[in-house]
Amino acid sequence: MIGYLKGQLVEISPEAALLDVGGVGYEVLGSANTLSDLQSYYGKEVILWVHTHVREDAFQLFGFVSKEEKNLFLSLLKVNGVGPKMALSILSGCRVEQLCNMIEGGDAKALSTLPKVGKKTAEQIILTLKGKLVLLEKNEGGVKKKAPQVHTEITSALLNLGYKPLAVEQFVSSLPKDFDVEEGVRKGLAALSNPL
Repeated sequence: MIGYLKGQLVEISPEAALLDVGGVGYEVLGSANTLSDLQSYYGKEVILWVHTHVREDAFQLFGFVSKEEKNLFLSLLKVNGVGPKMALSILSGCRVEQLCNMIEGGDAKALSTLPKVGKKTAEQIILTLKGKLVLLEKNEGGVKKKAPQVHTEITSALLNLGYKPLAVEQFVSSLPKDFDVEEGVRKGLAALSNPL
C-alpha cells in the first residue's frame, strides 16, 4: 500500500492533483480543501498522505495535505453506507476540526447540510464515530487543541441558520477564544449576511 507520495505538483483539476514522482505521474483524488490548499504549490515538491483504494474495476489514490484529514477520511469509511467518493464529498464541505466538532457534538442537523449527507447518513456517522475519533497519534508533538466550547456553540448556531460551513469556519476562527456566544452569533449574522 502507498502511505504517502512526495513529488512535484504538475496539475490540479476540480477533483484531483497530478504528482510527478520520479518521472511517474500519479493522479491523486482530493477533497476541495486539499486541492485548494495545494493551489500555491504548482511546480513545487509536495507531500500527500495517501489512501489506496482497490476495487475489481478501479485502482484509486486519495490524497490529503494533512494526516488528520486522512485519518478522518479513514474513519468515515467505517460508517455504513459511506464510500470513498462520499467521504471525500463530506470532507469537501468543511474543515477537519469543524467536522469533528459536529460529530462529537452529535449535531446531525449541521452534518446533514454537507454534500451528499442526508438525515439518516448524518445520524449513522454520529452513531459510528462519536467518541471514537483519533486523528493524530499522541506521540506526534503537534496535536491540535480542540476548538473552545464557545467556538463550537457559535459554529453550530450559524450552521443551523443555514450558512455555508467554510464561511462559518473562517469567521469563527477569527474570533478571540473568550468570546461570548450571543455576541459571536450576532457578529456572525452581520458578517455572513453581508460578505465583502
